Amino acid sequence: MNRNIIEIQNLSKYYGKTRGIDGINLTIEEGEIFGFIGPNGAGKSTTIRILLNLIFPSAGTARIMGKDVISESKEIKKQIGYVPSDASLYDRMTVLQFLQYCSRFYSNADENRINELSSYFELDLSRNMAQLSMGNKKKVSIIQSLIHNPRLLILDEPTTGLDPLMQAKFFDLLRLENKKGLTIFFSSHILSEIQSLCKRVSIIKDGKIVKVEDIDSLRQKQLKKVQITFSDDSNDHILNIQGIGPIAVLPGNGISFMFSGEINELIKFLSTRKIEKLVIEEPSLEEIFMHYYK
Repeated sequence: MNRNIIEIQNLSKYYGKTRGIDGINLTIEEGEIFGFIGPNGAGKSTTIRILLNLIFPSAGTARIMGKDVISESKEIKKQIGYVPSDASLYDRMTVLQFLQYCSRFYSNADENRINELSSYFELDLSRNMAQLSMGNKKKVSIIQSLIHNPRLLILDEPTTGLDPLMQAKFFDLLRLENKKGLTIFFSSHILSEIQSLCKRVSIIKDGKIVKVEDIDSLRQKQLKKVQITFSDDSNDHILNIQGIGPIAVLPGNGISFMFSGEINELIKFLSTRKIEKLVIEEPSLEEIFMHYYK
């Protein structure tokens, strides 16, 4: 049985009267690629900053590898990597100088990884940091997070600035490192990233976690996307069936909606109506996400 590498209990953060996060509970198993998704302002970065001991919680606890994120932060940071959404780097150094400087913070840093990963990302180590584009700075940040072979990698909107080709290479690298045992906590507001990379996902809304589930289960367990075209004007009566989400009216006497009720009840009702066309399919992760946010 896998042990939990991250354990969050009743974690809250308020900035005066302003909510950051409110009563979050979350566990992440060692070896997972775990998705943490929500729009900007939902509480993703606040949660990560608490895990990194950059800010203090208002209430609750968080542990990484069994260690308290406040009192044992120094020990935790020896074994984790972090890629922020915006990389702030030392402009007066070359890329190589910066990465060698970063490696000195870790007793187990492998400087061979600098050459290996810079070659993988097609990054010129001789370039001055001030001359780098946003995408190349992000590459430096990614390399820096991996040079000490961490047990846990925390990613906060990590693809910002990367072109599609480099995003694909980055995801391939993450999958490879995960197979070697790296646990990845991937925070993003981009649904396609979470869907393509993660096996389990947490949806955060207004500082609260509203769902934690396997992505496949989230897509298949309950919600169905239904589109109906009626042969008459009776489509308003569909509101009598429990489990129907907000209805969108389509051209040609049609409707569409998300359905979370008993599918046999829906079919039974529809059998009494004149149906021209019926489509029932699995929703995309984006459609599920928007359902929870509505």
